Amino acid sequence: MHATLARLLEKGPVVCDGAWGTELQRRGLAPGRTPDLWNVERPDAVRAVAESYVAAGSRIILTNTFRSNRIALADSSGPQAILALNAAGVAISKSAAAGRAAVFASIGPSGKLLMTGDVTALDLEMAFAEQAGALAAAGADALLIETMTDLEEAVLALRAARASGLPVVVSMVFDSGEDKDRTMMGLSPEEVAQALTEAGADAVGANCGLGVQGYISVCRRMRASTDLPLWMKPNAGLPELVDGQIVYRTTPQAFASGAVALRQAGGSFIGGCCGTSPEFIRAVVGALAVEPSR
Repeated sequence: MHATLARLLEKGPVVCDGAWGTELQRRGLAPGRTPDLWNVERPDAVRAVAESYVAAGSRIILTNTFRSNRIALADSSGPQAILALNAAGVAISKSAAAGRAAVFASIGPSGKLLMTGDVTALDLEMAFAEQAGALAAAGADALLIETMTDLEEAVLALRAARASGLPVVVSMVFDSGEDKDRTMMGLSPEEVAQALTEAGADAVGANCGLGVQGYISVCRRMRASTDLPLWMKPNAGLPELVDGQIVYRTTPQAFASGAVALRQAGGSFIGGCCGTSPEFIRAVVGALAVEPSR
């Protein structure tokens, strides 16, 4: 296990943060607007989200850099702007953490599919290498490759990120197939865990796609397939459209109960994805009997 992750896990499972997009929307981000742009346009709002998770007890917070690669932002930002967005994202989260939480820099998917020829493997690797290098140079403690639906893209991102020298976590989405336990490309938790372990990830896991109950069995199956730490960040249930608004029905208390089950299933790093908030993280901290960061 990488030394950085081992130190974090010395006293047991680590509580991470929750969703960023919905929290930024609460602060005025327009639906459909790329959140990462606020790293330079509204850093105060981005910092407020990071600070709220640290205050809630998160021992790891992410950066607002999920879309900050040259492919995902091809229509809105040039290369220099992309470097600035990544640097600003790390600086904001590091400032908010103030030594009380580790900062894992977020690397999301490109938004393009290899299988359709929209992008090449070389394009992806270069884009991820550029982003990973910028995040490492800015002082991130680790890199998180998250919300990946294509294992091939995830492995390319992992290869690029490993060159940074930082620990790399890779998290996939499982929400397809008859039992909602497959990636978009049809791979099982066992297949993903084994492939990412062999590819050199420092931790593996799942995020987005499903609510906390749906990821308990995924977590258990990944634990049986790898000795690496497991990263688990489910949604607050499945989204529903109510009067034109996206609503998540899971309560913080129900989510926290599921987080206990995730820990029992072998989860190492536990937080929330879409629809979760600082209230959810506070409930998870209490349920796992993990002391909030000092």
